[in-house]
Amino acid sequence: MNARRILIVLLLSILAFSCDSPSHHEVPKAICGTPIDPALTRLLVTSTKEFHEYNRVERSDAITAPCILLSENDPVLEFRFSWDDTATDLMYLATGAGSISRVTAPRGIKLGYKSIVGTDGAISIAKCKTNGGDYFTLTLQVPQISLMDQTHRKDIEKFMRAYFPATLKTLGCK
Repeated sequence: MNARRILIVLLLSILAFSCDSPSHHEVPKAICGTPIDPALTRLLVTSTKEFHEYNRVERSDAITAPCILLSENDPVLEFRFSWDDTATDLMYLATGAGSISRVTAPRGIKLGYKSIVGTDGAISIAKCKTNGGDYFTLTLQVPQISLMDQTHRKDIEKFMRAYFPATLKTLGCK
């Protein structure tokens, strides 16, 4: 009987400690001003450290800017919000020499908007009349995914299928 009580106390102590442990932090329910199901974010972000954002996006000004979700000091999701007068060629952005919108091994997907998904990111564009132009482009880069890792393409696509339309909604795009 004594051993049983000790076991119960030990299990309760472990449970209380693990629930109170600061080593596991929930992913945010909104990223860069866009609500998103944390389960979709968790497909791309495995870190259990504290999350915070570096956000330079001013939606009302519609000026091209970055927004980064960090886990402590490590970038885990990098976004680029961009407004232009003309539609941008997504393959040009994805395969260009710069690193701003580079996506490895891009392929077109049917999302209802022009979109491409790669092994480490995605880019989507939609008509969206704002102060910054007639088109909105969103680039997602997942820097912690290895460029040769082919296993996350579907996860990135699933995330963008939810995140891009939700972002358009926050911008008031029709």
